[in-house]
Amino acid sequence: MPLYEYQCEACGLVFEARQKFSDAPLSSCRECGGKVEKLISRAGFSLKGGGWYDQGYTNAPSCSGGDSAGCAACPKAANG
Repeated sequence: MPLYEYQCEACGLVFEARQKFSDAPLSSCRECGGKVEKLISRAGFSLKGGGWYDQGYTNAPSCSGGDSAGCAACPKAANG
């Protein structure tokens, strides 16, 4: 289940709530009962390193990043 962040407009409390996608958004603060607003949060993951792309995701021929005509469409040739 996703984890959502809310902030109370009355007391300023920021809290998290685990809810189903089908659940209605929360409307009141669990501490003071004031109106809450759902916050937009950063993603909980990031893609780093070579990963799936460098490990054969594309069908491009093997290339060393040279200037040969066969490597024209290769990302390594453009960045190499």
